[in-house]
Amino acid sequence: MRWLKPLVFALSLLPLVWLGWQASMGSLGANPVEFLNRFLGDWALRFLLLALAVTPLRQWTGWSALARLRRMIGLFAFFYVVLHLSSYVGLDLFFDWAALGKDIVKRTYITLGMAALLLLVPLAVTSTNGMIRRMGGRRWRQLHRLVYGAGILAVAHFWMMVKADIREPALYAVVLAVLLGWRARSFLRRTARA
Repeated sequence: MRWLKPLVFALSLLPLVWLGWQASMGSLGANPVEFLNRFLGDWALRFLLLALAVTPLRQWTGWSALARLRRMIGLFAFFYVVLHLSSYVGLDLFFDWAALGKDIVKRTYITLGMAALLLLVPLAVTSTNGMIRRMGGRRWRQLHRLVYGAGILAVAHFWMMVKADIREPALYAVVLAVLLGWRARSFLRRTARA
């Protein structure tokens, strides 16, 4: 299965390829900055949910090779989050750090988005094999449970950002609830057996 990781890596870059193609064709709509920011945020959230889906899918299908993809998918989620934030700070605010500070304080959805990013930073930093060895598997797994909070904050960020049509954030909320529910069920079963 050596082909699986390179294939998933290449597929994970396809949103950027598509975005580059659309930009070169001048097809980013009337407000390209907003389109870019939302597009990158959507993909950040999708990758975050995909990373959370790996363990339930592996347990459900019995396909253990999926476990080798979780870290890479999680890092792609962080990659798209950083691109999302960079487009907002660079293209929307023109690196006006004071305006960013005001937005974080005044706009709840931006506060939630920044909180989600802050939870993801230690996960990205500790995603190497060396960090897992240094921390020990148990402590590393405990730290990486922060992804659950990041997922909740990311969905809430998206939900609050949407002005009228909440169908898409509601769909993400349902997916997240199912994924977290699966984990809670698995945890309760392990606890009952112990």
